Amino acid sequence: MNNTKVIKKLLLIFCTISLQYFFSQEIYSDYYELRKKYEDLEENDIIAFTYIRPYISKAKKEKNYEKLVQGYKDAVFYALLDEEKLKYTDSMVWAANLSRDKDLMIVAHIDKGVIYYYNYKKFQLALNEYLEAYEYSKNTRNEYLKYQNLYHIGVVKSYLGYYDEAADLFGKCLLYYREKSTSDIHPNLIYNNKKGYLNSLHQLIICYRHLGKYKEMDAAIKKGLTEAGSSKDYAQEKGYFLLSKGISEYREKQYEKALSDLNSSLLSIRNSRDFARLSVNYFFIGKSYLGMNDDQKSVVYFRKIDSIFNKHQFILPELRENYEILINYSKKNKDQDKQLYYTGQLLKADSIMSKDFSYLSPKIHKDYDTKTLLEEKNKLQKINYLVTVIIILLVIWAIGLIMLFTKKQKKAKEIKQKYILLEEKFVKDQNISEVPNNTIEEKRVNLHEGKVEELLRKLQTFENKKGFTQKGLTISKLAAQLGTNSSYLSQVINEYKGGNFNKYLSQLRINYITNLLFEDRKYLKYNIETLAKECGIASRQNFSDLFYEINGIRPTDFIKKRIQEIENNN
Repeated sequence: MNNTKVIKKLLLIFCTISLQYFFSQEIYSDYYELRKKYEDLEENDIIAFTYIRPYISKAKKEKNYEKLVQGYKDAVFYALLDEEKLKYTDSMVWAANLSRDKDLMIVAHIDKGVIYYYNYKKFQLALNEYLEAYEYSKNTRNEYLKYQNLYHIGVVKSYLGYYDEAADLFGKCLLYYREKSTSDIHPNLIYNNKKGYLNSLHQLIICYRHLGKYKEMDAAIKKGLTEAGSSKDYAQEKGYFLLSKGISEYREKQYEKALSDLNSSLLSIRNSRDFARLSVNYFFIGKSYLGMNDDQKSVVYFRKIDSIFNKHQFILPELRENYEILINYSKKNKDQDKQLYYTGQLLKADSIMSKDFSYLSPKIHKDYDTKTLLEEKNKLQKINYLVTVIIILLVIWAIGLIMLFTKKQKKAKEIKQKYILLEEKFVKDQNISEVPNNTIEEKRVNLHEGKVEELLRKLQTFENKKGFTQKGLTISKLAAQLGTNSSYLSQVINEYKGGNFNKYLSQLRINYITNLLFEDRKYLKYNIETLAKECGIASRQNFSDLFYEINGIRPTDFIKKRIQEIENNN
């Protein structure tokens, strides 16, 4: 058994190194160029479809099913209406099936399940998709997908009230996502894994609350708020932690504090369109007012929950009390019509929850719990026979690792050479004095020489004043600032600046930040996102790609080399 643990550990290390290496070798294509134009837009922004549609059309034409799945996945993210999101998840499943790629099938079924769960709160349909994904995930080497599906099965268990079992699943997810989010991997992977970590922590807090583990719950809330911080990327998760904090304060009868935190969480939860958690928020705001003996204010929020229930035909089991409160309030005010109405609503809520529980509980035990136990048993029976085979494979992989490290050393040498060339270029540029050139070479007959000279002077002033660091700068905006039109400005830049507007702007920005990194040590302490913002680039990934394209070296590699050089000189 000890040998088995060692083997598994070695396998995990090898897979991690391999994934990081191959991800770093990603080749950017036309698909990347299309995605780059919309990837920084906010969720549900339909402007993205200007580029998503050609992306999908291209993938269909080329029968590139991996990109087609990605295109539909992006469409799900940016679609405004829930029914459109569901339609695109159907297309994802269709494209994944055509690809016959098990990992793509896992992604498609998980995403479809998420829409059923998150946008519709149809747990029965969501569970069917998660279990379908689970079947495909048995043999996958993609650990991220396994834990993503594990998380969603945990959500269903939590809804059913199996809080101990759900907490166990979320605990496993936390360990995995925590390790990955602090690893030396691609920033986008770090972002996804941190999202997974924060959501798992939030679900674990819900389990702790229902299990009465309040000490663990409060510690997890504090940790969640610290981890989420003030970053816009994690605003939704921060809202969930504030909601949990407000519930905890309500339990301790700190009603004013509870109301403050509950109201602070409302905006992000509304923006996320998570009507289930919004109902929980309203419920505890109402309960806090009730604790302060303000029946008039409390009932407003209890009625909001009823409105949400009428719209979505869904309610969490813990909110059943909402109708009991409204029935008693109506009885107290001798409003028989309202009392009858809320009694009917309570019966309807019980009926919906009963149908969910009668379907979900046996299915999750039969199709997930029992199968998982049997699979673990079979693995234990077979593991002794596999040890020898695995050792042989490890020897082969060890050879592969040696080759991989050799390749890595070669790449390190290449990075060093590129850094030296870049440093020589910087020194050379510093020694060359700027001599104004007042003569304009005649390049195109339709450009007026006097106007060209004037526009070039304005562009020189724009460059000297670092106007290119403006965020969201477009050729139209720059043309307006320079008092000309986009077409004329484009012609001048193309003829006299060695490329189109985007290339010109990128060159200015990257040269500017490169010079700062050479001249001022404080910039070496900044993260990539901060450096990108400093020179006017919105996306850290776009910044990294442009830096590499212009300088021939990634910014992270450049910074490491620069720091190393400074330390050696010292």
